[in-house]
Amino acid sequence: MIRAGLLHLGGSMLGELLSADRGHRGRRVPCGRGHEAVFTGYRDKVIDTALGPVTLTRAWYHCTACGHGLAPRDAELGVAGASMSPGLAAMNDRAAAAVPFAQAAALLEELAGVRLTVKQAERAAEASGGAVAAAVRDRAGLIAARKLVPLPPSPLPDKLYAVIDGTGVPMTSRETAGREGKGADGRARTREVKLAVFFTQDRLDTDGYPVRDRDSASVIATFEPAAAFGDLVKSEGIRRGADHVRQFTILGDGAAWIWNIATAKFPGATQIVDLFHAREHLHDLARKLEFMLLDQKDEWLAARLEDLDFGYIDGICKAARIFPLEGMKKGELDTALGYFENNAPRMRYHWFRQRGLFVGSGVVEASCKTIVGQRLKQSGMHWTLSGADAIIALRCREASSTWEAICNTPHTQTRTA
Repeated sequence: MIRAGLLHLGGSMLGELLSADRGHRGRRVPCGRGHEAVFTGYRDKVIDTALGPVTLTRAWYHCTACGHGLAPRDAELGVAGASMSPGLAAMNDRAAAAVPFAQAAALLEELAGVRLTVKQAERAAEASGGAVAAAVRDRAGLIAARKLVPLPPSPLPDKLYAVIDGTGVPMTSRETAGREGKGADGRARTREVKLAVFFTQDRLDTDGYPVRDRDSASVIATFEPAAAFGDLVKSEGIRRGADHVRQFTILGDGAAWIWNIATAKFPGATQIVDLFHAREHLHDLARKLEFMLLDQKDEWLAARLEDLDFGYIDGICKAARIFPLEGMKKGELDTALGYFENNAPRMRYHWFRQRGLFVGSGVVEASCKTIVGQRLKQSGMHWTLSGADAIIALRCREASSTWEAICNTPHTQTRTA
């Protein structure tokens, strides 16, 4: 009761404070489309705030040429085209990014005493996430055009990593119409979102293994094709200092689109195939040769795993090709070995470890689960592309927030002359 009374009192005070300036800016104001809008009177607008609903009385202008009206005061307060205050929208973003919209609305009511409908929570969060995603793309475009030049991080880390992967998100039938999938009926039920996690490393632990710098991760994601995603990766790499660090490394599985991006955007970076994925392929190779290896399978696989850990890919291929296979079996073997042969320079694990580098992509695998899976892959969920993109953008911002707060000071970027 005390809280409800204080919120009611605070809401009344806030309404009076905001209405003290009714936003009258003369008889005419620019409409934003090259014309002038004329003052027609005052109108009320109810805004949901962290103190509850607040009624704002403000001047209203109408443009006869465009046929639309506007209130300059709305733009000044950050509520133009919205019915939620920026402060409440930020609270709603955190809740809706963490849990389904119905639970988010319930959390706001229980913890903050603010009552929103589920649809209000959903629309506000998706609008905020869409704005975040658009801002990331705009920033990438400015950096690519060299209209925005990020300065190197200070202090400069020794090593920077970009770990890239993709995962599917369940979609509505409209979003997957006409797309091929892996199901029995050949229809797609998901759309792939591509993620990249950037982090730094400056030290090794007592056993000589690399240690990721705390609070150094930033995450980007998009449903756009690989070419567009490559531009985002390039932009984030520049922003994180890829052109200035001593060692820049890109990690991923064997997907060709990842290495196409790495080669095109950062030709000087070290490329490493995730060791866990390579071991999975080696186990698959052993299963394909099981009918030839018989009871020697475990011994053969153990020897090949040692070859892999040392980066001796030729040894793996020689040991597999000694078997006289023909026809379909030979084709399957060639395909399996092609993975290792094509990625041999990216599998020099002994050499990489000697230089204190990570050889696993666990950080992006975890991000696929925590950023995407935990929120967007719950039972019964089917997303629109714009809705999923918006929520993922909010979750990426949250995952990157610590690094942004530490490193993104007002003087870390500058506009070109």
